[in-house]
Amino acid sequence: MCARHETLRRTFVTLRGRLPVPDPVVFDPPPPALASARGALDRGLCAECFGRLFGRLGHGLSNPERAARLDQLLGESRSPAATPCPACGDVFARLDIWVDRGLRAVEGFEWHRFTCGSRWEPEVLAREEHLWLQVTSEWGESARSAFNREWGKALEGRTGASGGPDRPDVVFLADLAVGRVEPTVLPVYVRGRYRKLDRTIPQTHWPCRRCRGRGCDTCGGSGKTYPTSVEELVGGPLLTAAGAEETRFHGMGREDIDARMLGRGRPFVLELVRPRRRTLDLAALVSEVATSSAGRVEVDELRTADAGDVLLVKEAAPEKSYRVGVVGSVPVAKVNEALDVATGRAIAQRTPTRVAHRRSDRVRARRIVSARVVESAEAGFTLEIRTEAGTYVKEWVEGDGGRTEPNLAGLVGVPLKVGFLDVLDVHDTLG
Repeated sequence: MCARHETLRRTFVTLRGRLPVPDPVVFDPPPPALASARGALDRGLCAECFGRLFGRLGHGLSNPERAARLDQLLGESRSPAATPCPACGDVFARLDIWVDRGLRAVEGFEWHRFTCGSRWEPEVLAREEHLWLQVTSEWGESARSAFNREWGKALEGRTGASGGPDRPDVVFLADLAVGRVEPTVLPVYVRGRYRKLDRTIPQTHWPCRRCRGRGCDTCGGSGKTYPTSVEELVGGPLLTAAGAEETRFHGMGREDIDARMLGRGRPFVLELVRPRRRTLDLAALVSEVATSSAGRVEVDELRTADAGDVLLVKEAAPEKSYRVGVVGSVPVAKVNEALDVATGRAIAQRTPTRVAHRRSDRVRARRIVSARVVESAEAGFTLEIRTEAGTYVKEWVEGDGGRTEPNLAGLVGVPLKVGFLDVLDVHDTLG
């Protein structure tokens, strides 16, 4: 670059720095809007409410900025704002008070994202609509919408938290009629897999059937049918870590109480209700669950989740693999023949006798995907099978008095009994 061009460039940069920066926001209301604004000059509105009359014009401006622009365009002075403002009752002048109330309402809770809402007296909203009709404004923004936004901006400025509808940690609801903020602290969701290594515990808490959880002589005052569960052994350490009020366990199906869950484990989502702490050391909690449960339950792949993961887990219907110990004296060759017949064939399973008291009585069509003998002895044999979701494996082996047809006992012609059952894998695709 020659010296002359360099001098011109430096001069241009210097002059550009001294020139006023043009306003990027264009505010050019149509004549009817200006006529409406002129008709509202003597209403005694605060700057927020005067600007709100035209809130859908001039994007990027605050309502007080709209009011100032309209003052310039009209060249007339508005009457002084009445006290209280006839439209909002001076609620916008008290935003700091509402910020204080919101922060007091969630004192002691960890939160990083939030959203705001408000409950207004119907008379105030009706008065606002009447004002719009009187000044014939077609461009107004509701007081509720403006308050929610401005209150959220004030909360952001005070706390550094992020406001908006995307996955909030807390929802603030301002009840303007009673002067109170009602916070809703949203749950923390943790997703993972569990392995159940104990054949005496259910997946979830079972209230005592006699007292329905209140405590009685039958349950020893515990209110429970079983002393503990996977839900409690997994949820206990996480509940304590989060300072939550309770947990809700969502599993991808469930195994029988006397069955183990092995392999990669069964996917689940644990919902921590009203947690005080949201930042959890999930790696440390994996070890804590194993230690506190004395090896009865293990968890793996813990990660943060959201409410949508609950739906994914509950609606999934993956195939499952099992190891089944069968008691019954049958030649292996005969078992293999029966498995050849059963594999890939539809079976009709009427609701099993053991669960008929809590499930509707109907016939379900299921399929044995694959099956093979992995061990055999004179008194029995061990199978590894893969089935469609919802297959009652014990009933397929034993027959359940003819409620499952065809069944393995019927195919081999010998009464069979399931000695043990292990779930080896849940073939989900959640990753």
